[in-house]
Amino acid sequence: MKPRHPLHPALVHFPIACWSLAVVADFAGIWFGEAAWRWSGGLLAVGCVMALLAMLAGMIELPRVPEGPALRVAYWHMGTMLLAGTLFTVRLLLRLEDLRPLAPDTLSLLLDAAGFFCLAVGGWLGGTLVYHHGVGRAGK
Repeated sequence: MKPRHPLHPALVHFPIACWSLAVVADFAGIWFGEAAWRWSGGLLAVGCVMALLAMLAGMIELPRVPEGPALRVAYWHMGTMLLAGTLFTVRLLLRLEDLRPLAPDTLSLLLDAAGFFCLAVGGWLGGTLVYHHGVGRAGK
């Protein structure tokens, strides 16, 4: 039987890219104004929707993670990414008016920075699962 390719690693690229670009757009808005930050609302929305799909795929694939250190890293990865998703969702919802994005304020930029930090840590933990513990790789 051919090894099955996990879906979760394929889906995570979308929220990572969308959320990262949204943070860049928000901070670029400080210098370039609305032409820059206007993109962040759509990017955050797409990132949040795709994150739900990635999280669902991760939960479905969780039973394949071996017990022990790999499973502990998986739980830390899940918690950190859930926190990132929550921060980005709150960021999006706080700055919407009639489904239109508003210019980022100080709180928005703080949520962006905290969300990006959690995204980076969670991504590193996900990489640890694959490259150190071999989760999702052929033969593992």
